[in-house]
Amino acid sequence: MIATGLVRQIGDLSARDLAVAGGKGANLGELMRAGFPVPDGFVITTEAFRVAARAADVDAADAKSAPQRMRSVAVPRDVADAIRDGYRARGGGRVAVRSSATAEDLPEASFAGQQDTILNVEGDEALLDAVRECWASLWTERAVAYRASHDIDPRDLALAVVVQRMVDARAAGVLFTADPVTGRRRRASIDAVSGLADKLVSGAANPEHYVVDTPSLAISDRGGTLLDDRRLRQLAQLGDQVEAHFGKPQDIEWAIDDSKLWLVQSRDITTLYPLPAGLPDPDKDLRVMLSANVAQGVFQPFTPMGLQTFRLLGAGFAKHFASRPPADM
Repeated sequence: MIATGLVRQIGDLSARDLAVAGGKGANLGELMRAGFPVPDGFVITTEAFRVAARAADVDAADAKSAPQRMRSVAVPRDVADAIRDGYRARGGGRVAVRSSATAEDLPEASFAGQQDTILNVEGDEALLDAVRECWASLWTERAVAYRASHDIDPRDLALAVVVQRMVDARAAGVLFTADPVTGRRRRASIDAVSGLADKLVSGAANPEHYVVDTPSLAISDRGGTLLDDRRLRQLAQLGDQVEAHFGKPQDIEWAIDDSKLWLVQSRDITTLYPLPAGLPDPDKDLRVMLSANVAQGVFQPFTPMGLQTFRLLGAGFAKHFASRPPADM
């Protein structure tokens, strides 16, 4: 019997379960419930993390001692039993173990790659060790620095762990449903590597790059032969469906085994410049959007006082130059 407070099936979760399953787990549950192809698995909840952190006497604000304590103290018995039950209920075998923090995959901060993912884990004890590593990765140097830059208090965080059946990937990679460089919407940008996507995420392999125009499914850029036209169009269509479900452009991790395309993660793209409402169809009337404050090195939104100041300055410049007579030719 699975202890539901400590372990939840992915298919029982939804986007509303961020506090229980973290960003990755909640999004995977949402995808599975919506009928998208997501490998089966379960989530070790944030409650299990809190039980383990209390048992290890972890101070979340102490980034030096916290990971050491999480690794060195045995997983509490009730938590370990729930994890073993969840693993055995799915027949054991090889699994992917992925961190899922409560501040991860948020609209304003993705935390992509900040916590650990451990692949090809097999056996009860190996799984428990991998879970401890994921818990400890909440305090990696990168994660701590990223939280500090976004003013996120570590004491407000918890970390769930996603355990999924391992996909024997022939190819894997990342799909952006909007161009992450130009910001062009409905332009599928696909990076692919042979085998598992960890080579791509770590930078150990150079990916093949493809671009698909989503409305027409025309392939405008082909950077290799790993994916044929049918797979590229399938990826673009599936990405478009995921974007429509979440209502925002998505950063999707995918994997293809011998017969099927799987989605193993989806998050909002947090680096796109927001578009104003009412823009025309870019295929009929393409617009170029510029951000003056970013060009000036101001990366936060203007305050009302700042906005009024720039309006007054702009009006003054316009009045000055508009009132000057044209130079004699």
